[in-house]
Amino acid sequence: MILEQEQGIYEFHNFHLDIGKGILLCGGKPVSMQGKTFELLCVLVKSNGHLILFMTRSKLNLQIIARLFLCAVLLIQPITVPAFETDQYNLPPQPLADIGGEVSDYTEQNLRKAIDKINGEIAARQSCIENKGGKPKAVKCLSPDKEKTKLDYLRSEDAVASELYNLLGSGFPPFTKSGSWMESHQFKSQPARYKTSFSNSIFAVFPTNYLTVSPTVNVYGSQFGTDKIAHFFQQGYTYFKKHNRAVNEGLTAEKATKKAIRWGQASERTFYGTLVSGVYSNADLCANFIGMKFYQGLTKQVKIGDITRPAILLIKNGFWILNEKTDLSETLIKPFFSEHLNEAFNPSIFIPGLRSFVRRSVRKRSCKQWLARYPNLSEAELNKTTRALTQWHGEDYGFTESRKFITVANTCFDGEDSNAGKSE
Repeated sequence: MILEQEQGIYEFHNFHLDIGKGILLCGGKPVSMQGKTFELLCVLVKSNGHLILFMTRSKLNLQIIARLFLCAVLLIQPITVPAFETDQYNLPPQPLADIGGEVSDYTEQNLRKAIDKINGEIAARQSCIENKGGKPKAVKCLSPDKEKTKLDYLRSEDAVASELYNLLGSGFPPFTKSGSWMESHQFKSQPARYKTSFSNSIFAVFPTNYLTVSPTVNVYGSQFGTDKIAHFFQQGYTYFKKHNRAVNEGLTAEKATKKAIRWGQASERTFYGTLVSGVYSNADLCANFIGMKFYQGLTKQVKIGDITRPAILLIKNGFWILNEKTDLSETLIKPFFSEHLNEAFNPSIFIPGLRSFVRRSVRKRSCKQWLARYPNLSEAELNKTTRALTQWHGEDYGFTESRKFITVANTCFDGEDSNAGKSE
């Protein structure tokens, strides 16, 4: 990731920093930061890492910047600790309750809020155009042409996706409203979360990673970190926007999707993954991809494997309504979640040093847990599961191959297949 400087203005990944104006934007939206955190970010960015005298290569400098800034945010910002990485190698001591229904209810509640707000704006704009009883109170009416343009937008997929994103996915990455809810909500079903101890964690060698490890949850029978919910609603929306922008520029839907996926892979190599934590997560990439499908499926039918799911929302008499033919408890988010988000099944790529520590940790602690919990588990079955997760219902989500994967199959068994990837 290259920092570009122009009169005190820096751009890196999805961020825009204007030191002179004291502004930090992420995806074009302002990021609220306390003074000390902002000052430290400015120092780190301006130095491009050179204040760390023993590091000379730019990539390593940027990694230092990322890690130091993460530490600054954790120590100074009065907000919930973010969830960057997760650990499904270490199993919960007792089975986790399935909280899928509660997560779906939360999503539905926010969808209804979003639609109510948009429909309220539609009503106001229609009143401006029709001018019934004079101009509506508390609404600044525009010219008829501008009002019609506004109405067209409010009745578009972009308006729906944007409003729902504001309620679920907005925040300074990886901080999101939905992520914070997943971390703090008192679920009716218990136990709802599990986070292994620091000493047993696969990230014990990187303390900053452990501070940001998200707990494991069980959603519709699949176990994964709460960070995947944040990816789903936040980066999924970014994919959605990039896809639509590419289509508007003339690309086919297929090429537009590939462009969004390439952005996700680049982000996973940098500030959402390797650069900060030393982990490139295929599960994160899948969460991004299915998040895009979720936003697309709000107002259009969406294909999920061999099934075509109807749109969740419809326009009726100029207003958004929920599609009565859909059972939201079964169709809103449930079809998207699977073992693709479980990093023990869908393996990540770890940087050298961290990789060897993770393998030793899995071999020392996790293998015993897996073999005791699942006595009939076989290496061949696990390998088959991992191979099946390289695509999502036959679609490419950006899975990246590696000869260095760490899986339960190639670490906990002594067969020939288990030797693949063991060399560090």
